[in-house]
Amino acid sequence: MRRPVAATVTSLFFVLGPGLVAVAGPWLVTGWHFAPMWPPVRVLGGLMVVAGAVVIVPAFVRFVVEGLGTPMPVAAPSRLVVGGFYRYVRNPMYVAVELAIAGQALLFGRLDLLWYAAVVGFVTWLFVRLYEEPTLRRTFGQEYEDYRRTVPGWIPRLRRG
Repeated sequence: MRRPVAATVTSLFFVLGPGLVAVAGPWLVTGWHFAPMWPPVRVLGGLMVVAGAVVIVPAFVRFVVEGLGTPMPVAAPSRLVVGGFYRYVRNPMYVAVELAIAGQALLFGRLDLLWYAAVVGFVTWLFVRLYEEPTLRRTFGQEYEDYRRTVPGWIPRLRRG
């Protein structure tokens, strides 16, 4: 896939994927109304939201630059993406979305968002286990198995793989 096309499709998918899940979903749950919360917890929540954005944006860009494709299954990358945050965790986009949702729960003082985060996390985990990992095994074979063996799936490690 040509990079300009991949970049355009990836940008649209960014809005329709994580944008809906990490922005529209929490808005539907909370209306972005603040409930009482200890101010330092709000600050922590805001930092978590920012951290999620700092991780997810470059992770999306990696698919275009390194993978020569998009994060969308129908326009998957032609190369296995293992650079950037993918050196620390196999699923940085999903982890970043969960971090942003949990951060919003603290920022808005709306712990009901943690239930939303749990549902999103479970559905994401199922998608990864039942579709994404088997597809990556078929597509990239031993290269993916080596990557899978050395880089954790969900809890980032502090050293590079």
